[in-house]
Amino acid sequence: MSNTARWTLVFGVLVLAGIVALLPVLRDQRPPAPSAEQANLAAARQAARLPDCPRAATSGEVVPALRGVTADCLATGKPVDVGAALAGRTTLVNLWATWCGPCREELPVLAEYHAADGAADVLAVQVDSGERGGLKLLAALGTWLPAVHDGAGRGPIRSALHAPEVLPASYVVSADGRIRLVENPRVFSRVEQVRKAVRAYGGSP
Repeated sequence: MSNTARWTLVFGVLVLAGIVALLPVLRDQRPPAPSAEQANLAAARQAARLPDCPRAATSGEVVPALRGVTADCLATGKPVDVGAALAGRTTLVNLWATWCGPCREELPVLAEYHAADGAADVLAVQVDSGERGGLKLLAALGTWLPAVHDGAGRGPIRSALHAPEVLPASYVVSADGRIRLVENPRVFSRVEQVRKAVRAYGGSP
């Protein structure tokens, strides 16, 4: 064997040894496989096909009472700066939970209102219940609304609003940042009730 062939063989052996040595390192750098819960949550998001959550205006405005309050968008799982996202617009904010019977009756009404011409924005806020259960409920109801998850307990939105324990609870956030609890009616059963509440508690539209 010539010297050239010998050195070529040695070089090849060294390269192969280096690749073998690096395999565990490269394997460790692969992203971890999603857990069963993550996979189930992703499937629930896909089935619900919710619209994306509202985004913050470029003006830098914020609703004072919701400054620094964040929640996870149910459609994407990404955090939403709620105070910034609701600034400068009239929004009906509805707090609901999967275990709440009246919420199940009210959510389709809010979705119908949201789809109507001239409606104010609507943000559904799931509280005190699991994210996957909320997605499954919205899908089962055929409710297509922007929605955020406020945590499994008393989350930051519910705390900032000093919301009552009884659900559902709706608030109108006006374009100038005022927040008012809708007390009449406490549960919406018709679209016209929603329209009247938005006008009475938050102004136009």
